[in-house]
Amino acid sequence: MKKFEHAERLHHLPEQFFAKLSSKVMEKVAEGHDIINLGQGNPDLPTPEHIVKRLQKAAENPINHKYSPFKGMKYAREAAAAFYKREYGVELDPDKEVALLFGGKAGLVELPQCLVNPGDVVLVPDPGYPDYWSGVSLAEAEMVMMPLLEENHFLPDLTKISEEQAKKAKLMFLNYPNNPTGALANQQFFDEVIAFAEKYNICVVHDFAYGSIGFDGHRPISYLQSQRSKVNGVEIYTLSKTFNMAGWRVGFAVGNPSVIEALNLLQDHLHVSLFGAVQEAAEAALTESYEPALELSNIYEKRRNTMIRAFNEAGWKVEPPKGSFFAWFKVPEGFTSEGFSDYLLEYAGVVVAPGIGFGQAGEGYVRVALLADEKKIEEAALRLSGLDIFSTDHT
Repeated sequence: MKKFEHAERLHHLPEQFFAKLSSKVMEKVAEGHDIINLGQGNPDLPTPEHIVKRLQKAAENPINHKYSPFKGMKYAREAAAAFYKREYGVELDPDKEVALLFGGKAGLVELPQCLVNPGDVVLVPDPGYPDYWSGVSLAEAEMVMMPLLEENHFLPDLTKISEEQAKKAKLMFLNYPNNPTGALANQQFFDEVIAFAEKYNICVVHDFAYGSIGFDGHRPISYLQSQRSKVNGVEIYTLSKTFNMAGWRVGFAVGNPSVIEALNLLQDHLHVSLFGAVQEAAEAALTESYEPALELSNIYEKRRNTMIRAFNEAGWKVEPPKGSFFAWFKVPEGFTSEGFSDYLLEYAGVVVAPGIGFGQAGEGYVRVALLADEKKIEEAALRLSGLDIFSTDHT
């Protein structure tokens, strides 16, 4: 079969690190091993029933069998604006300050292509969501990593960004509640970010994917709750985590009108908007009841508490995350993050994600998901307790 040469841009895309982990897990499953997967980021619970019923009804409506408007149905954008007004007290113009997305990932990858030219700098958290890197690569831009360190509560230290880097920067990605560290940000931090962005004319992109998931009585705040936030950036929201709609691929960007305009322009050339029935389901999720989101956050908090207790009892001294459905645990002395991940898979049948897959600053950690029920978490801890690795030097 004739083989066509791939475009140069494909050769420059970052390696999909977790595809390798997935292959290892699939091999173990195929061999018949009982695997507890705490490495994935795929919600394990179903979409709330009222949202599913809205989709079913909407799918029968012939109007939804046609192409929907390029920018999506106005009612869907109005629902996003109403959601932000109700939950965060933020006023949004649904025509100028809301863009529908094919899931949050699409917007995150598209934004560098909208606003960045080859050679420009994009400030990226390290560790962070690897698909930030994909958008930067496609835009032929340069990444400058912002280390997220435990001593700084996993917030980037803006004073460590050089004057030269700041002047070349066009975008800054942030993500709180944070994947992978589970950290939260406060309004003082966002205010500092906005002042920094304003000084250097940088567009802030806040990935608010886990906005509904906070623990110990903390409700995660929106970047848009800070003054002048819309002047200096946008927020990306997805229904994937808030309402267990990961497979539905629906989200939205909100904030600065010029950025929303750019997103809509690019998407006009890539897509013909979302299936109308999915847009109706999104409207139902955003406007009918927030109670399922609160219940889901409570479920994750119970799982977190079980995990922290059980893992500590097993000998792995771990700290609780403050939000998201991920925990960020240090690996035992003598292991690399990938080596420890491989060890747990091989000898305990437990999957965790190596921190190095999220950036160089992720070395020494693994990401553990709260996406298994408490019984499986207890079973994972039992398997860990039998390994005798938490007090032994493996160098």
